[in-house]
Amino acid sequence: MRYSATYRKYTLRFINPAGTSRGVYHHKVSYFLFLGGMENRLSGVGECNILSGLSIDDVPGYEEKLREVCGIINAGTNPEEIDLHDFPSITFALETALSDLKNSGSKVLFPSSFTKGESGIVTNGLIWMGSEREMKQRIAEKLRQGFHTIKMKIGALNWKTEKSLLTALRKEYDSSVITLRVDANGAFDAGNVFGMMSDLAKLDVHSIEQPVAKGNHNLMAEVIKNCEVPVALDEELTGIYNKNEKQQLIAFLKPAFLILKPSLLGGFEACEEWIDVAGTHNAGWWATSALESNIGLNAIAQWTAANLKSKSTVPQGLGLGNLYHNNIPSPISLKGEMLFYDPSEAWDLSSINR
Repeated sequence: MRYSATYRKYTLRFINPAGTSRGVYHHKVSYFLFLGGMENRLSGVGECNILSGLSIDDVPGYEEKLREVCGIINAGTNPEEIDLHDFPSITFALETALSDLKNSGSKVLFPSSFTKGESGIVTNGLIWMGSEREMKQRIAEKLRQGFHTIKMKIGALNWKTEKSLLTALRKEYDSSVITLRVDANGAFDAGNVFGMMSDLAKLDVHSIEQPVAKGNHNLMAEVIKNCEVPVALDEELTGIYNKNEKQQLIAFLKPAFLILKPSLLGGFEACEEWIDVAGTHNAGWWATSALESNIGLNAIAQWTAANLKSKSTVPQGLGLGNLYHNNIPSPISLKGEMLFYDPSEAWDLSSINR
């Protein structure tokens, strides 16, 4: 079968600035990849999601590469035969668009009880970095909304301030009521990570994502081995596509959890390899969105639901795409801490259709 391919650049505008230890986002660029069948008028769409300073394919010439990929497909190459291991976001978009096309452009990519509207996905409530006052307000709002797992970004304020926020939350709600996750995005180093981990252990924190920067394998292994708080690898997984290398990394570091971000790790097949590796080494996992629009979030949520064990209640990191003024209207909604897909609701792609 021959395919046609095109793309559209789209700037998503944040309702409120999103703060991380890598900086503050006011807007982000995504590219929507459209894949059509030459024999019909159906088309599928996928999202090329890149994050500045995090995605390994956030490189000069990205759009030229995407244009080249579309040209290769239009010339007759099967999308599944294109080598894109250095461009995980394009791989993710192609996988999504191809699955969408094969399902008649329905946006139902991985049928399950989730896509039928019969079940939801438990999620954590993400607290973006900000001032102490802003973060207290955000924590209170998530609790009012009914979240039982709170994930707090740390590493932007001074640790004393961040610790006081966590301490106040833990004094009011013990671990039987609220599960605390923290995400450092690699903000700590050998000089402060062990003290910070000791503080977190006293607060009965469930886990910490990426306490030290990617690539510091000896330090990371020491933290994982000697600290009480379980470590979840996040950025550490990016840029690794060979399954043997995945096995070697996890065998050496021995993390408690893996954080799976399909748009950063090279799509769903790549993430399923990570799940296999995690199982081999008795590590858990959960999926996390990475500031995608509802196009990318929909794909990740459906894949996650299809891969979760029956009646799993492990909270996933699938934040609803209500961060943006100009997101793509979709059947996805958040009710309390549960993410749902309503098949009776229609998609509105008018803002991104060419």
